Amino acid sequence: MATLMQKIKDIEDEMARTQKNKATAHHLGLLKAKLAKLRRDLLEPPSKGGGGAGEGFDVTKSGDARVGLVGFPSVGKSTLLNKLTGTFSEVASYEFTTLTCIPGVIVYRGAKIQLLDLPGIIEGAKDGKGRGRQVISTARTCNCILIVLDAIKPITHKRLIEKELEGFGIRLNKEPPNLTFRKKDKGGINFTSTVTNTHLDLETVKAICSEYRIHNADITLRFDATADDLIDVIEGSRIYMPCIYVVNKIDQITLEELEILDKLPHYCPVSFVNLCNFPWLICSAHLEWNLDGLLEKIWEYLNLTRIYTKPKGMNPDYEDPVILSSKTRTVEDFCERIHKDFIKQFKYALVWGSSAKHKPQRVGKEHLLEDEDVVQIIKKV
Repeated sequence: MATLMQKIKDIEDEMARTQKNKATAHHLGLLKAKLAKLRRDLLEPPSKGGGGAGEGFDVTKSGDARVGLVGFPSVGKSTLLNKLTGTFSEVASYEFTTLTCIPGVIVYRGAKIQLLDLPGIIEGAKDGKGRGRQVISTARTCNCILIVLDAIKPITHKRLIEKELEGFGIRLNKEPPNLTFRKKDKGGINFTSTVTNTHLDLETVKAICSEYRIHNADITLRFDATADDLIDVIEGSRIYMPCIYVVNKIDQITLEELEILDKLPHYCPVSFVNLCNFPWLICSAHLEWNLDGLLEKIWEYLNLTRIYTKPKGMNPDYEDPVILSSKTRTVEDFCERIHKDFIKQFKYALVWGSSAKHKPQRVGKEHLLEDEDVVQIIKKV
């Protein structure tokens, strides 16, 4: 482990010493590939029976979505969990009060949202310090992350936490690279780009592929991709996750500082400039300020779809919606959510709501549903 961490440090030091320009792009791309492989070796759990540095906390996933609270110690994560869910998570003025993962559940707009209070992470978590790897491994299982920041020093914490999460393969508020990578048996490296590309050339692409012992592949770029984008696609284990930056403890800053925060992103003093382009929200968990706004923002970023059932001859059930994700919201997904064998009896469905051209509309199992649609399933006789 020590040898692996030393190799990581040596490469990071070499990258820091290397000037970034066209002449060094090939060398830096190679170093980034080496670094990504070393981090994978460091963070992947060992074979069966050995426990696992890369394993998260053993918390059973429940509800319709999972949201993780990530932040440094004593920024108010436990208080947020207590206030939002009514679940007790110990709160104190000293660091590392929470030593394991504490789950709670919020029922919001008919959806059950599991909230995880994760232990505070420290700088170097991605390299094995503290319980950081357990924290971040559990964060990878979430549908959304709340990075909780202290209002007194939000930027310092923000940068450090992003670095730790990035190092563990979590990409915040990003889409997967629009890049096609396909291995083949022969023919060498075939590299094409449909756009003007300023970061990658054939030499750099070949160097990165060579580090992964890939000598035959077709690679097509549809945007101005970087070496990091190519490495992410080759690694294939990256998590692309929505993230909300929660600036907590606003009751501990002055009214002038609060007014500055309130004007963002329209006005950005130097100390807060890096928050401007990120989805952020201010609150005080202790005084319960703007917790409704936080729940609204969580709902927005989870992008869940509520579908109401309508048994034949009865009124729709508006009390207990079926919750679907934005990526799985066909009528077939709806049927499978009710019962895995339900689709076998499916004949057609009647749909009322924004996805229907007329009300009701008779649809098949491929029909895409919209939030608050009403569905009646007609079974085979």
